Amino acid sequence: MLFEREEKMKTIADIADLAGVSKSTVSRYLNGGSVSSATKKKLERIIIEQNYVPNTFAQSLKAKKTAMIGIIVPRLDSFAASHTMMGIDDSLRRQGYQLLIASANQEVSQEIEAIHNFARQKLAGIILMSTQITAEHLHAIKEANIPTLLVGQQHPLLPSLIHDDYEAGKMMGEYVINNGHRHIIYLGVTERDIAVGIERKRGFREALERHDCQADYLETSFRMQDAMELAQSFLSETEATVIVGATDNIALGIIKAAHQLNLRIPDDISIAGFGGYDTAEIVTPALTTVTYDYLDSGKKAGEKIVQLVEEEYCENLTIYPVQLKKRESVDII
Repeated sequence: MLFEREEKMKTIADIADLAGVSKSTVSRYLNGGSVSSATKKKLERIIIEQNYVPNTFAQSLKAKKTAMIGIIVPRLDSFAASHTMMGIDDSLRRQGYQLLIASANQEVSQEIEAIHNFARQKLAGIILMSTQITAEHLHAIKEANIPTLLVGQQHPLLPSLIHDDYEAGKMMGEYVINNGHRHIIYLGVTERDIAVGIERKRGFREALERHDCQADYLETSFRMQDAMELAQSFLSETEATVIVGATDNIALGIIKAAHQLNLRIPDDISIAGFGGYDTAEIVTPALTTVTYDYLDSGKKAGEKIVQLVEEEYCENLTIYPVQLKKRESVDII
């Protein structure tokens, strides 16, 4: 024969026979359950030797609970969401879990649908990265009866992991005031988003008020294009010396508008943002921003959801610190 017949794919029963244990023990090990140290080492060795790859979806049809965690994100093209997911995925893999991703395209109805879909698939847990938590969300989570972690927002009824958006806003407010700016525009987002729309702006506003200073507060979307178009409408006429965008994407939209109007940054107008996106450092001039460690907080979120799934102690609220990055886009006046 020119080709040897391919060896038959190993099953859980084959692994159990080779290890001298029951199929349920192998299944429990694969799903992150409790097995003895000796059995764990034996199964690890045999699985590697046999190049065994478990069919996770097939397991989910039989198991009461899978070793899979679902994450629901508002959109996939978000720097914050993508880097948070990278951290979560890394953390879950190290703990024996896999990640399923659902994008809601910034639609509450799709977030609710995703919660129900994850429940039907018998997922072990859900991570919800929503811009807002409504009564519909709470009802769906209660119906699903699956451990659920909020990331990026907080709610008193659900375990939550957030960044310190109030402190971020306060840091930026103090910074622009200390640099001599008194004519200020803050380009924010809808207050339906508690973290970015309310807390970040609240910290900024209160920092200014402590210095008896006010700002003009405008609203745009999270999209760079929308921020650019809005900035184009007022940049050539404003008396503001600094414009602060509620996200780096918004700030980058303002920078693009300024370039199109032949305004020099920071000589003619200073610009700052929030997030610490990669693009914020490579634009010219580099963007002053408040950085958020999305990757590390994602790893922490992975640890927290597994704690919830395995019914271990888990803090109800985790607040991640932020850091001001002073770069060239904000001038001293």
